[in-house]
Amino acid sequence: MPAEIHPTAIIERGAELAEGVRIGAYAYIGSRVRLGTGTLVHHHATIDGTTSIGARNTFFPYVSIGLPAQDLKYRGGYPALEIGDDNVFREFSTVHCATYEGDVTRIGVHSYFLAYVHIAHNCNVGDHVIMSNNATLAGHVTVESHANIAGFAGVHQFCRIGRYAMLGGYSKVVQDVPPFMMCDGNPAVVRAPNRIGLERGGFTREEIGLARHIFKVLYKKGLSRPGALRQLEDHPQADSHLIQGTLAFIQKSTRGLT
Repeated sequence: MPAEIHPTAIIERGAELAEGVRIGAYAYIGSRVRLGTGTLVHHHATIDGTTSIGARNTFFPYVSIGLPAQDLKYRGGYPALEIGDDNVFREFSTVHCATYEGDVTRIGVHSYFLAYVHIAHNCNVGDHVIMSNNATLAGHVTVESHANIAGFAGVHQFCRIGRYAMLGGYSKVVQDVPPFMMCDGNPAVVRAPNRIGLERGGFTREEIGLARHIFKVLYKKGLSRPGALRQLEDHPQADSHLIQGTLAFIQKSTRGLT
């Protein structure tokens, strides 16, 4: 099925539109944009920059996708933005290209970004991520798959959010949030394992119990980071994906743990 383009939309020469793309009234598509099969761009949406978008994405009115980084180090050129399949970007959400040519801002698949979400330059967002209204990622933030970020939460540059982590509303995150944990507050503090998120993710009762044990080792026993890591490494289930994933996440941390 050929692309459907409203007569008032502006499609710059050079843009690539796959089959089944639909472009609404007064939308703007830049010359270096590629839209995948079945993507829907609602009226008054803007997609620009060196932006590659996969299949079946939906962009609601007034989104701004692929514009230059809000970074004083940006000096022009063609930094990129790559978006996978089956994502939804609600009204007024913004996603920026990377800062330097050759770098990429990346978003995976099956994620949902509510109104006024902001994803800054050089971020790396995984799959099945939910960001609620007005949640903001500063530059170079990594959000692993299945994380959930509530409304008005803000994440500092270079921080990482682990998989299946949950950030509460209005959280101010200035350090890494380990996987499987629930974090809340200003400044943010890890409060508990993300039990509900793990249940919804299909984790077993035993796995959720192990996540609770990880939380206690990291946050309730008063251990140093090396001491906590040794205790997790010595656990009888140290080869489980929860402990191995947590250890790997912590070992890569440069900002420290929330």
